[in-house]
Amino acid sequence: MEDADPLALDPQFAARLRPAGKRHDCQIYLISPNDVDGDFPDHLRAVLDAAPVAAFQFRVKGIDQHAAARLAEPLQAICAAADVAFIVNDDMGLAKRLGADGVHLGQGDGDVREARGLLGPDAQIGVTCHASRHLAMEAGEAGADYVAFGAFFPTKTKKTEHFAGVELLGWWSALSDIACVAIGGIDAANCAPLVRGGADFLAVSGGVWNHADGAVAGVQALHRAIAVVD
Repeated sequence: MEDADPLALDPQFAARLRPAGKRHDCQIYLISPNDVDGDFPDHLRAVLDAAPVAAFQFRVKGIDQHAAARLAEPLQAICAAADVAFIVNDDMGLAKRLGADGVHLGQGDGDVREARGLLGPDAQIGVTCHASRHLAMEAGEAGADYVAFGAFFPTKTKKTEHFAGVELLGWWSALSDIACVAIGGIDAANCAPLVRGGADFLAVSGGVWNHADGAVAGVQALHRAIAVVD
């Protein structure tokens, strides 16, 4: 018989350590599709009108910063009008250029301290931590405003090399006041364990934009699914 992993996380860890009566509100962190040209601004406006969204991440690959800024500016204005935080993926220079609310850094996209120095004390800085407790602790110590764990489910949005277990959310939420974001293949049908497990935000892209009944239906279904658990 194999020995138990001494570093394995107990799924009930958070339930034992989270203070009784602590309020847990999970919110939607919406990630853009790669194609945000054409009539996408109208779709974004409709989605933000349809259900509460805390943050929108501008995630567009394969274009230069000038083209990215041209695409981002109308979306940033829509988010500002809806009181939704506008976060730029990977590129702290673009975040600075736009005056965005924050930046999300993947591993290798720059240091939290560097981003803080460039964007200022009020910027929301998040860090991809995959399934790593060590990376999350490092990000927290560097001053990140949130850590992102995942993928929790298979996803077509990006190539998946790391999968996280729900118990990681519980461990982090019991340990730290820094927000945690769950990401990867999340939709209305599978989000309940993540909400129950301690995610502060659900980062969702395909679960909204590729919903069979359209993006508005997708975000409304996600909001209802979260509310049932919360």
